[in-house]
Amino acid sequence: MNNKNVSLKPLALAVSALVCSSANAAVTLYDNEEVATVSVDASFNTFYVNSSSESDAAGTSRDQSRVKMGFLPNWLGMNFSKEVNGLKIGGRSSFWVTINDSNTGVTSTGIDVRQFYATLGSDWGEVLLGKDFTLFNRNNIFLDEILLGYGNVNDTLGLIDGQGVSFGNIGSGYTYPMPASQIRYTSPTFAGGLQVAIAAIDPSPVNAADDRQESAPRIEAQATYSTDFDGGNVTAWVGFLNQTSESDTMGDIDSTGTSYGVKVGLGDFTLHASGYTGEGIGILLGPTEAALGLGPVTMYDMNMNELDSSGYLVQGSYKMDAHRFVVSYGENEIENADYIGHEGMQVAWFYNYNSNVTFAVEYATIEFTGILGDEEADTIAIGGIVNF
Repeated sequence: MNNKNVSLKPLALAVSALVCSSANAAVTLYDNEEVATVSVDASFNTFYVNSSSESDAAGTSRDQSRVKMGFLPNWLGMNFSKEVNGLKIGGRSSFWVTINDSNTGVTSTGIDVRQFYATLGSDWGEVLLGKDFTLFNRNNIFLDEILLGYGNVNDTLGLIDGQGVSFGNIGSGYTYPMPASQIRYTSPTFAGGLQVAIAAIDPSPVNAADDRQESAPRIEAQATYSTDFDGGNVTAWVGFLNQTSESDTMGDIDSTGTSYGVKVGLGDFTLHASGYTGEGIGILLGPTEAALGLGPVTMYDMNMNELDSSGYLVQGSYKMDAHRFVVSYGENEIENADYIGHEGMQVAWFYNYNSNVTFAVEYATIEFTGILGDEEADTIAIGGIVNF
């Protein structure tokens, strides 16, 4: 297969508001102890982007200017909470709107619901029921130092001119914890800083056979340890994924993976190192990658044998007053670099004008190699982020 431009519109419509962990505070709309508390949070961002790409497979070289969203989309979220007889009842609904779809889909702005769930909590922990981000590689992306920036784009995956967001380090450091319907339990934080979560997730149809079946849900889990020490803090985690898509005619596809990482803050310095390994999970979306039509390319071979994939991300940042400087490098590969390899590097500057407004300047470079084609792309992005 030699496809110079894989259409990933479904994926562009999937890289969504990474909840309110990206440094914004909810605004309370209504608060009545006998009824409920309702709050809203929102995020808006726009980047001017110039990308220069050279594709050996397509034999093209071009410069492209865009005005579009960054790695995080623009979103609006609603939060609900109430306590009844010692039981904490909550809920969240969030959706995002693409701002750069008018040049290919006139007046067809997409609104995509990323979260729609209820929670039940007490001293024993919390149960989530509904749609939310999954657990595998969740901390890898949520704790990415360029989360508020732009990140990687390329023509091989159709991202430079895509309608949706850029890719950050998806495909060059981690896979995306694609939002899915799930039943999830999260423990309370134990003494010492340990917290554990496990979820039964709606399985993805990895196998394209007519007799395909998933007789059990996908299981994902994550353990996180966080603590402060004199002069700093540390967060470490490990995650797990397992799913089987069965077929008598084509064979079973077992998707398994382990994610891991550590983030250490030392005064004004922060260091991030994370990664994952797996079989049958591709380099972009985990088991959901099959929905892009990439299963026979990135998840299993012609004999239905699962393909090994792995990735890692290393980052360093330094904060000086309102300024934050970041250097980041990551890569993903399948089987080996000759099959599919994708690596990306970013250098970024963030300026916190105040607690709600951040400005960013970023340079990113990527290299794509393997059976999808060879491409190099450089991107300069200048933008602003407003959070509420």
